[in-house]
Amino acid sequence: MKKFLISALIFLLLTVPIFSFAQQNPPAWGGLIPCSNTAEVDPSAVTPKGKCDFNAFMKLIDNIIKFLLFTLAIPIAAIMFFYAGLLLVTAGEETASARTKAKGIFTNAVFGLVLAAAAWLIIRTILSILGYQGDWIGFPSL
Repeated sequence: MKKFLISALIFLLLTVPIFSFAQQNPPAWGGLIPCSNTAEVDPSAVTPKGKCDFNAFMKLIDNIIKFLLFTLAIPIAAIMFFYAGLLLVTAGEETASARTKAKGIFTNAVFGLVLAAAAWLIIRTILSILGYQGDWIGFPSL
């Protein structure tokens, strides 16, 4: 039951901001899709986007990577660090298994962040090989 409550709390913490931004038109962060090939019915309602081409596709991949890395991976890692720290502090002297579990959670959270950063570097390298020359995630184009 305890695991279910913790999972439900983490799920709610991650989904509540999505619902709070649901009425923005367009979203303040720009959205994931950088282009639009459809004619706007009401041009004042939505800002027009550029034409869909290869650069827009590469920008879409970049937006997805930013969303997964910064919007999901870092907050989840912070929550896991908090949970492991709480387990470590409240373990007491008599329960070595709780300390071992907390250290395992710390290790897995660090491993997950390293894996996410490595995936970002691999995708960045592939995008630069494919010819995407945009400035993204704070680094100038190669």
